[in-house]
Amino acid sequence: MNNTILRTKSPLFSSVVIGILVGLCLLGIVTPKVIKADFEDTYCLFSLDKEDAPKAVKKMNVIITAYSSSPDETDDTPFITASGKKVRDGIIANNLFPLGTKIRIPGLYGDKIFVVEDRMNKKKGNNHFDIWFPSKSLAKNFGVKTTYIEVLED
Repeated sequence: MNNTILRTKSPLFSSVVIGILVGLCLLGIVTPKVIKADFEDTYCLFSLDKEDAPKAVKKMNVIITAYSSSPDETDDTPFITASGKKVRDGIIANNLFPLGTKIRIPGLYGDKIFVVEDRMNKKKGNNHFDIWFPSKSLAKNFGVKTTYIEVLED
């Protein structure tokens, strides 16, 4: 990889360049985006081209909660989703949409893409989504949120 820009004699210049890039990310000009790569569970985190972003085909108001892989929140296979995949960042549970459906939660996560890979207790309605978190404390701290989702094209 060519890092010529950052190999100057001035550390100030390198710091300025890095600061500008971080600033652009924070302003949303360079937006985080999740793209499925060729390797299982490998994701690309940034894209400069919003034209590549999947288009929303439906918006709906929903309730969003969180869960973790603790035994009291799951069945007897807490680290395996209903789709048979391992839990990971970006997994969401819902009973309405088919497994594999991609959604965004713009009000909470911007352009981050979640994939419906798990199911919820049948008592929960179709407008309820459950985001997977790596720990029970993070899931509890998330709480209950009401927002909208965008269902993305295939």
